[in-house]
Amino acid sequence: MKILVVSDTHRNFAILDKIVNRNLDSDLIIHLGDGENEARDIQSMHPQIPLVYVKGNCDYGFHRDYQVVTACGYKIFCCHGHAFEVHTGLQQLVSRAKAEDCKIALYGHTHLHRTEYIDDVFVMNPGSPDSPRNHNDPTYGVINLTSDGQIEMNIIAVKP
Repeated sequence: MKILVVSDTHRNFAILDKIVNRNLDSDLIIHLGDGENEARDIQSMHPQIPLVYVKGNCDYGFHRDYQVVTACGYKIFCCHGHAFEVHTGLQQLVSRAKAEDCKIALYGHTHLHRTEYIDDVFVMNPGSPDSPRNHNDPTYGVINLTSDGQIEMNIIAVKP
């Protein structure tokens, strides 16, 4: 199962559209906040791909602050990250993911991509394809899950 993970698109529909069109083989799209308008438009344009959206600190719609999604037998904790103080560390995020019995935790907010394994939880921030920080390239994430227990998390640089 292929999961496309994006965050912090900040009203840049063109970049999100480009990413989705390069990943039309995705089984699920997860947007981790600060991009509600363009995520809604993508969902309308590609109704065949389920889309999960969580509220970011710059969003004003009626979205959940976090969601737990099950994909290929894995529970995935999805949040923007600001409510879990991810700028100061990931322990709150990982603790909440574990409390929800999730093997994977996804977050945005920092605009800094990273993947790591913390306290038995696979953690990913896909970065931002619109406004990356610390001189990083614009990025998004792809997760591949298999029913035989393989979890592969990749950060992908947005190509022109």
